[in-house]
Amino acid sequence: MADRPRATGGPGATLPGLSGPLRFLLLCSFLIPLGSFMVLPFMSVFLYERLGMGLGTVGAVLAVASLVQFSGGIFGGALADRIGLRRTMVWALVVRTAGFGCFLLGLRWPPLAVAALVLTCCGAALYLPANKAYLVHGVDDEQRPAFLSAGNAALNAGMAMGPLIAGPFVLSSPGPLFLAVGALFALITAGHARLPAPGDGRRGASAAGQGLLAGVSVLPFAANALAFYLYFHFQHYLAVYAVERASSRFYSVVLLVCFLLVIVLQPLASGVIRGMPYALALALGFAGLAAGLAVLAIGTRPALLAGGALITLGDIVLFLKNDLEALRRSPRSDAVVFGQQRLAAGLGACAAGVLGGQLYGLVQRAGDTSRFWLLAAAQCLLLPPLLLTLRGRTAAPAPADDDMEGTPAADDAHGRVPGR
Repeated sequence: MADRPRATGGPGATLPGLSGPLRFLLLCSFLIPLGSFMVLPFMSVFLYERLGMGLGTVGAVLAVASLVQFSGGIFGGALADRIGLRRTMVWALVVRTAGFGCFLLGLRWPPLAVAALVLTCCGAALYLPANKAYLVHGVDDEQRPAFLSAGNAALNAGMAMGPLIAGPFVLSSPGPLFLAVGALFALITAGHARLPAPGDGRRGASAAGQGLLAGVSVLPFAANALAFYLYFHFQHYLAVYAVERASSRFYSVVLLVCFLLVIVLQPLASGVIRGMPYALALALGFAGLAAGLAVLAIGTRPALLAGGALITLGDIVLFLKNDLEALRRSPRSDAVVFGQQRLAAGLGACAAGVLGGQLYGLVQRAGDTSRFWLLAAAQCLLLPPLLLTLRGRTAAPAPADDDMEGTPAADDAHGRVPGR
């Protein structure tokens, strides 16, 4: 179609050859997490100190919000399949803009702050599958890793800068901060409304009536859930561990180094990751997580930095390769596939919050929290072999355009389901 937002220059095109709509989308991939992370990372302290909620209530609110933000992506993918990528992104941004507006009202009535948080998480769940599908729509298979990694780099850059900008204001001047972020999202929403509407997905036009998990590629789904489960031991509990051994400032430095590694290395390594056999990618990724978690147990400042770096190198491989493999194997549209992968991420992150929290509490009561990281590292070695039992499985394939589309492809990174 004439308005299809594709890269110029054919298979050998590089990111500087992006069309205007895709340049705008990559810019928004930076601005959206920038605005979100000016607010969301401070929610626990904001709800507790500013609004006076109990810690138990705060924990429950954040757990629900995290589950909605990740796992709700499966509904975002299904919605994009029905009403289109652009319309889904616009509606998702309307919801998020309304959420940040409710934060202003929540300053006077705390329950509205909880509703605001849930609204912003719902908007994120609806937005991301459509965003990633729009980004790779019409892009040649060889270029998809570069486009996805560029989006991930922009995402991580926004996540890194948001807290640095908003930290001094979120407790002292939250009203102007919420107003500024709401205005930013309103402008982003208006820009999305002007995007060209891509044509129907490659094969997703007949999605009506199919289940949300129809056609899910079981191995990438399970591998993504396991990767997020193990990674979120680091994400959830490093703050408590690092602050007591170093400082909150040093913890921020560790996170900044991790973000920078993703921003710089994932785009550079995307081609290598694409060409890597899936089994090798899983082995390297989980080995990186295991090594990093084990190093954290040392507890010194250099160990915290080195452990965070190793964990980040592992997740650079795992998260990108799992998405690419899910796209390659599944007969569903890109948006639905990304939504299914977000569901897997949500389940893994939620399990890490529940099971990891119990485990951290046990080792804390025993007086040696370094054991938490060793036990997490052991899981990185013991659990991934279970994935081999899922090799080649695809659940309830969706109807395809030809007989070959519903057949799982060979387990390598070079083959591709026809029509992808």
